[in-house]
Amino acid sequence: MAACSSSPSLLVAAVIGAGPPTGGLSAGQSVTLLQELMTVPDPRHRRGRRHSLQSILLIAICAVLAGARSYAAIGDWAGSQRPALGGCGRPPHRATIRRVLSTVDAVAVQRSLTRWALTRRDTTAAAEQPVSPRNERRRVYAVDGKNLRAAHLPDGQQAKLVCVVDHAQRLVLAQTEIVDGNEIAGFVTALDQLPELRGCLITADALHTQLGHVAYLAGRGAHYLFTVKDNQPTLRRALAALPWKAAPHGRDPGSNRGHGRIESRTVSVLDLDPTPGRVLFPGAQRAMKVVRHRTDVTTGVHSAETVYAITSLGHRYAHAILLATWLRSHWRIENSVHWVRDVTFGEDCSQVRTGAGPEVMAALRNTAINISRLAGHDNIAAAQRHYSWTPTAALDAVLAA
Repeated sequence: MAACSSSPSLLVAAVIGAGPPTGGLSAGQSVTLLQELMTVPDPRHRRGRRHSLQSILLIAICAVLAGARSYAAIGDWAGSQRPALGGCGRPPHRATIRRVLSTVDAVAVQRSLTRWALTRRDTTAAAEQPVSPRNERRRVYAVDGKNLRAAHLPDGQQAKLVCVVDHAQRLVLAQTEIVDGNEIAGFVTALDQLPELRGCLITADALHTQLGHVAYLAGRGAHYLFTVKDNQPTLRRALAALPWKAAPHGRDPGSNRGHGRIESRTVSVLDLDPTPGRVLFPGAQRAMKVVRHRTDVTTGVHSAETVYAITSLGHRYAHAILLATWLRSHWRIENSVHWVRDVTFGEDCSQVRTGAGPEVMAALRNTAINISRLAGHDNIAAAQRHYSWTPTAALDAVLAA
């Protein structure tokens, strides 16, 4: 997507010049991916620019949608799509793409992508007719960290990121780099990117069962559902000592068969008001005990695992099975985001490792996942093949985002 020095890119001009539908658009619906990316500052000197920053970012998103895993692959995709991209010259060279993506402000890029994802999430949710009870429509966000195995920081440490995923729509809403290997600090930094948390529920693994996180969420009017493991030994012992035999038991309907095993779960929930457990962790209203029963299909070997969790939601706002569903769906961040990035997008094998490149490429992969899901694709690998095999499909998807 080359552009003359005195004219914008054709990709930019196509979106800016497109008129709204006859029915009109709301203010939220009119915010496009391109408009958000135009807020990202260009790190290059103004003199000598042949391609706008927004054009390069959009080309990169299109290429990642189609399966590109490196700067060279992004450049090759741009060259192969030259007739569709148009312009008054050659598309950006792979060296230009590498230079821009490794020096652009990764925080600014993620901020613009977060605004776009939130807008599209809200627009999609507004278009759907609410049929479930109010408590089940609560916004639930999963927070978890991920290693970029092939990327290393200048000090030699492995690059790590923390991202926030919407449970219901499986959209990646925010992401931040972990500084000094401290994923706990990344919890607050990632959630700070979301403008509104009041009434939302935050799920996280045992690493984030921290007093500071509880205080932060309380200050923003949010609730929590945290797993408790051996990193909080006193709290775990207190939870294990609760009178679980007297608690009502329920079976999690999410029990399933797959990956060579049959799994079922029983759930017990206790109010912490009359027990000593509440004083051990601020804001905790109820405790959960989930017993997972697994049977290996091949060997027939049976195993059981007990998991404890605490939540600030009282009994009026979520019943036991709903809490179990939210706790189980927290791991969607592993299956629907981390696994997809590692396997479908080849993140573990990526050789992008300098400057802002690893974080920016991860943000582009998240955006590719979001675009595919918003377009109705449940299978991201199949969506990637569609964008790769169908001429202009990736470009059309990004322009419509």
